[in-house]
Amino acid sequence: MAALELYGERGYDQTTAADIAARAGVAARTFFRDFADKREVLFHTEAGLRAEMARALAAVPAGITPQATVLEALRSMGPAFEENREHALRRHLIIAETPALQERELAKSAALADVIAEALRARGVEDWESALVARVSTAALGVAFNTWTTDLTTDYDTLIVQAFGGLRLFGGIESDSGPR
Repeated sequence: MAALELYGERGYDQTTAADIAARAGVAARTFFRDFADKREVLFHTEAGLRAEMARALAAVPAGITPQATVLEALRSMGPAFEENREHALRRHLIIAETPALQERELAKSAALADVIAEALRARGVEDWESALVARVSTAALGVAFNTWTTDLTTDYDTLIVQAFGGLRLFGGIESDSGPR
């Protein structure tokens, strides 16, 4: 993809939409028909990811814990991630080097968490638990995905299972509900 090549060569901030259009061999007007700005090249699949997450969650059989539901949905999405690993790696590096893009990536994660929470509520999970599981799950996904894009010796499925397994480290925390 022309934009990823240019971002890698020049950096995100030094690349213009006109540069991307020229590299892609299209008019700037054509570029802006497809993308609102140069940032959208990196985030244009966001709506599709949310839709795929909703489909994956709906496909998980009932009767398992909310955490297991999300894990199974994320695992089912793994083959598509693996298929696009090179693109994900290049995208990750660009975002990691650009603070303005990191903010957008966090917003994307929050929107994905909203999809997860809504799907869990539709399964009868209480609001507070749906929100908590959704936020923790997207954090685990972020850790797994970041490792996956920086360590090419690993595979997505192993890392997502490992990240969710790591959440068990917090299972033994007892709260003191007495007076302070």
